[in-house]
Amino acid sequence: MALSFLLNTWWFLVLIGVMILVHELGHFWAARAFNVKVEVFSFGFGPRLFGFRRGDTDYRFSLILFGGYVKMAGEQPNEHPDAQPSQQESGSPHSGWGPLVDGKLDVYLWQKPRWQRLIIAAAGPFMNVVLAIAVLTGLFMVSYEKVLNPDGAVIGHVQPDSPAAKAGILPGDKIVRLNGKDKPDWEEIITKEIEGAQRTLTVTIERSGRQFPVSLTPVLDEKEGVGSAGWEGQNQIEVGAVNDGYPAEVAGLKKGDVLIKVNSIPIHSHYTLPEVIRRSEGKPVTVEYVRDGVQHTVTMKPVFKNPDATSMRWMIGVLPEIKLDIQKTSLSFPDALHESLVQNGKNASLILEFLRGILERRMAAKNLSGPVGIAHYATEAAAEGPGPFLMLMSVVSLNLAIVNLLPIPILDGGVILTLLIEMVMGRDLSLNVKEGMLKVGFVFLMMLVVFTIYNDIAKRFTGLLLPFLNLH
Repeated sequence: MALSFLLNTWWFLVLIGVMILVHELGHFWAARAFNVKVEVFSFGFGPRLFGFRRGDTDYRFSLILFGGYVKMAGEQPNEHPDAQPSQQESGSPHSGWGPLVDGKLDVYLWQKPRWQRLIIAAAGPFMNVVLAIAVLTGLFMVSYEKVLNPDGAVIGHVQPDSPAAKAGILPGDKIVRLNGKDKPDWEEIITKEIEGAQRTLTVTIERSGRQFPVSLTPVLDEKEGVGSAGWEGQNQIEVGAVNDGYPAEVAGLKKGDVLIKVNSIPIHSHYTLPEVIRRSEGKPVTVEYVRDGVQHTVTMKPVFKNPDATSMRWMIGVLPEIKLDIQKTSLSFPDALHESLVQNGKNASLILEFLRGILERRMAAKNLSGPVGIAHYATEAAAEGPGPFLMLMSVVSLNLAIVNLLPIPILDGGVILTLLIEMVMGRDLSLNVKEGMLKVGFVFLMMLVVFTIYNDIAKRFTGLLLPFLNLH
């Protein structure tokens, strides 16, 4: 337990440390480009632990390493004197300038034209977007993995009473068009599904050489908090794990065995095996599988257990997993950059649709993750190798950019919105209004942090049971 905590903490600090450095460097470089005095560049919040001073800037590590900040002179509303914007932006080449420091004119942030302050505020999220693109570009130049699916989007399983089942879709059907998009792959289909809760999808199905349209509306999956149509692609399924002492282990099944049939029913989905076993009512089941190119057949009698302490069910102790056919290659810089832009565009669209779904109450906020969740994902990704860790870094960096651009006071997006309002009004908002906005923004942000940490803890508690919850 202690080792797991230390690993989670370490990889969280590595991941977030890069995010903080890049984000705050964006603000820092933009501020210095406009000769704004930077007083503090801090990793973390709270009391100063250690650091060094260079010029006018104190570079420090602070006690709470869950973020960071750049403190610019004249940044807070209460540091703004009672000067009129017309005086600050009168067009005079020397209006608002401060004293000469080291041969340069250093000024307070409030003394700069609003368009420069807007650039400084946007520079942090911009750098996170640049990082997300750069990380994937570099990764794809070294290793680019493409999932091969020569048969197209063939459906391998349809859950009973699901939107797909009610629309008349059957296993073996092929999705040839989705919302006007021809030949969609499963990545596109799943994206539309999870962001499409309570939104109608128009699907064209091909069955026995005939095509026909159907409509379905994904429902909100209460467990995952996203849209679900109730279908799954046709895939090869393998044994992901075998539980000690269960019938599967006794029968000799091992991790990596490719599952072919159960009771003569082809297995093309990780739902097939558990459904057949649950319907067996304890009668022996026959499983066909392939190991090292050799096909085997075993018969075993399910046991009736409640691994999650909530419901009894028939099980053999196997965790089915999808076995993907992946082609690995490396891309040239132009191709890697193009693919990175495409992938980041898809990720950004999914993030925005998820946030929109929460606001429209079509999707659940339980999927929001905080420090604990990010630490867990970072540790898992690091254990899988540099590739997955860099993929996670790209997604987290893009998330950070989008969240920071939300029009919430205290975030960069709130600062940008305030500046845009002032530019339209032609004058500053009052000091009381700005201080009130910051207080509201701080309270909202703290509530969001508490909520996401609660989500993380709840997920981690459930996560301890996942190896058992998914055994069949």
